[in-house]
Amino acid sequence: MTSRWLRFGSLALAIIAGSAALPAPVPAQAHAERLVATPGRAEILAIGERVADYHVAQLAGGSAYPKVPTGNRNPIDPKGWEQGAFLIGLTTFADASGAPRYRQMIFERGAANGWTLGDRLYHADDHMIGQTYFWARSHGIGDAAIADMRARFDRILANPSRIDLKFDREAPRCVDRWCWCDALFMAPAAWLEMSRVTGDRRYRDFAMKEFWAVTAYLFDESEGLYFRDSSFFAERNAAGRKLFWSRGNGWVFAGLTRMIPLLDERDPDRARLIALYTRMAARLQGLQKLDGYWSPSLLDEPGASVAESSGTAFYVYGLTWGVNHGLLDRAAYEPNIRRGWAALVRSVHPDGRLGWVQSISDRPAAVTYDDTHDYGVGGFLLASSELLKLADH
Repeated sequence: MTSRWLRFGSLALAIIAGSAALPAPVPAQAHAERLVATPGRAEILAIGERVADYHVAQLAGGSAYPKVPTGNRNPIDPKGWEQGAFLIGLTTFADASGAPRYRQMIFERGAANGWTLGDRLYHADDHMIGQTYFWARSHGIGDAAIADMRARFDRILANPSRIDLKFDREAPRCVDRWCWCDALFMAPAAWLEMSRVTGDRRYRDFAMKEFWAVTAYLFDESEGLYFRDSSFFAERNAAGRKLFWSRGNGWVFAGLTRMIPLLDERDPDRARLIALYTRMAARLQGLQKLDGYWSPSLLDEPGASVAESSGTAFYVYGLTWGVNHGLLDRAAYEPNIRRGWAALVRSVHPDGRLGWVQSISDRPAAVTYDDTHDYGVGGFLLASSELLKLADH
């Protein structure tokens, strides 16, 4: 454990040294004003690197972020979903920026993990880090990066859980399946990519069976949004509206963008996923606030809700991905993308810390400019990567 953190600590020093060469931080509001009008590649790259470098240094130094609720798993668990989301964002940003220091961080983290998943066999949270192992596999590590994950998935296929999807808050046993909407970002893409790289259709069939089962259960047809889990079916906000958590729907929306490319273009499930994606995009477009953020509770009155950057980051990422891949009309969605990006830039502290990230939860909650966490940064880096591609167009 000590040697692992020493390696990460040395990486942090290298990143801090590299950051010294960056231009002096520009006030967030000034960035926002320019980027609403013309989100140029140089500015997107500079702010993305500032955020990436700050948070990579925090993880490399073993720092835990503040305001993590008691009772949650270790927030600096190197195989946990919090860091998994961050590292997924870092893989895309490493490719988009070309900076070798991010590639080094991802390789070091995977090697320190022994290229293994978390301890819980079925739990989607412990499958999430595997998405970064596929990236490492294709960037030089080879099949050793996914060997343990494949053995784990084979164990699940041999004995799949058939537990009911109903979420019992006192004892949520259903987490042996994807019974909460966050799981649709955490796990399906890893299963689909396992099928793609091995040629074994069983992984694909399992992923799609479980995805559509939970979608049939949690997707609200009248609203075009996902409940976080079944315990929210009867929940209502102060105005009597259904409670749809921003980051929860952000997990799903971003998860769709990671699933769609992993299916063959002739696969009927790909067409179904695209239809679901475009439906969610249209719904989310109308829920964006004038300040560029999406409310922590999506149906709250816009003027009465606070800023929140993690859900907003996933939506900016997802919408930009759709434009870049020809699934969304650029003229129709680019104003939303620009407003959302400007809001995200306003969330960045001068040192690169991403603020307004709602803490670990399963529902909308209070959030401040000083709140941050790994998963929100992952969303920001996903958005930055797609915006760089949009700027290149």
